[in-house]
Amino acid sequence: MSDFVVIIPAMNEQASLAKVLLDIRQYHNCDVIVVDDGSIDNTALVARQHGAIVLPHVINMGAWRATQTGIRYALQKEYDNVVTLDADGQHNALDIEKLIVASQLGNDLVIGSCTSRGSAGRHVVWKTIKKLTGLPVSDLTSGFRCYSKSAMQVLVSKQASMFEYQDVGVLLMLKHLNMKCTEVAVSMDERQDGISRIFNSWRAVIKYLLYTFILSVTKVSPISAKTYHNKLTSGGNLD
Repeated sequence: MSDFVVIIPAMNEQASLAKVLLDIRQYHNCDVIVVDDGSIDNTALVARQHGAIVLPHVINMGAWRATQTGIRYALQKEYDNVVTLDADGQHNALDIEKLIVASQLGNDLVIGSCTSRGSAGRHVVWKTIKKLTGLPVSDLTSGFRCYSKSAMQVLVSKQASMFEYQDVGVLLMLKHLNMKCTEVAVSMDERQDGISRIFNSWRAVIKYLLYTFILSVTKVSPISAKTYHNKLTSGGNLD
């Protein structure tokens, strides 16, 4: 078994998924989990045809909860790291190695960062969120990430399940727990299909900013960092 597994949340991604899986196989001999988040097309079939482990959701639960499903499976199978990437072809499989190497240097979260991409709305969001949260991260909304086992244990908890958007919520939670985070520069391609959930309109951007403001005010972590660390070290249940 490889030390890491790739997790791809996917809903109705049959058009782009095959290429994503082929690219991963070209560069890495690792397991791949596709969490089929209530698709009504052939997403699951395409995933199985290309050797992926398919974890199906009967109904659509959103990208973050689909990612959590994959992380829970990875913990059960005792992988050391998970790499998350999108099913739309934006993320380059060749860059996975960069994230793994950075993780092995002791980082709990490694973000594949590409700040040259995106619309004006995306850059407004990044700047605003950095001011609101104090997070020392440039590409705040990248879904291309590598998590350590300690981070994985935190992120499958019920507390983490409240996130509607995983990116900033995850960063704030791990920051509260004093977990180490870093970025590595990667390239990103144009998405092959679909539109961004956050940046498809200014209305969506404003909704996202309001959600992030609420997370920042509440610090997203009513449980103390000490409680989390005690449970992690004792092997207890984080729920």
